[in-house]
Amino acid sequence: MLKVILVASGKGGTGKTSLYSGRRRGSRSLAKVLLIDGDCGLRNLDIVLGMSDRVVYSFADVAGGAVPLADAMACHPDMKTLYLLTAPVALPALSERGMEQLAVQAEEAGFDYLLIDGPAGLPAELSFLAHIATQAIIVTSTDRVCVRGAERCARKLEEEYCIQRIRMVLNRVRPQLISHGKSGNIDDAMDEAGLPCSVSCPRMWTSFRAATAAGAFMPSSTRARLAPL
Repeated sequence: MLKVILVASGKGGTGKTSLYSGRRRGSRSLAKVLLIDGDCGLRNLDIVLGMSDRVVYSFADVAGGAVPLADAMACHPDMKTLYLLTAPVALPALSERGMEQLAVQAEEAGFDYLLIDGPAGLPAELSFLAHIATQAIIVTSTDRVCVRGAERCARKLEEEYCIQRIRMVLNRVRPQLISHGKSGNIDDAMDEAGLPCSVSCPRMWTSFRAATAAGAFMPSSTRARLAPL
């Protein structure tokens, strides 16, 4: 059965795309995964994955019925069970019915996971992406501003889109700052957000920044740490 997971955040810059791009390696090695870049107008997942020269159509083309999923999705050059649908350059006219049809095509194509890299914050397109999600991951840091944004995002997903399985990933956890009282700790973040924490990532952002600067995919050592999700 297809699992549709929305990766979201309240504030931007929390490391959502770095988690999302590395999540594929943490799943079962034989799983067939479709990635959707849901950040309309600010897409970058094709760059992170080294697939900029392979993407032509966006998820909006499939949801709008212009192109079937089989023709629109692009296969990763090295990971043959990984496919990408990029985001449109501008927010198109979307419909819940169109997104449902996209998910149906993904299931018929034999995908095990549909992972959606959602936009930061609570923009209009989030409602259409959340409509087909069966669970969600909220990426944040221990900074109270980010945790508050994560809490608001989680409540919206619960109350408006009835997504009940929502977990939190804490990125950029700095033990030194926590020990000196300059940053909130993991327990505080969990209490304030009202979410269970699946994993904390002290160094994920440095590995991701180094990998993307070199035009490479996230290092396997970083991706392996995401397996508990």
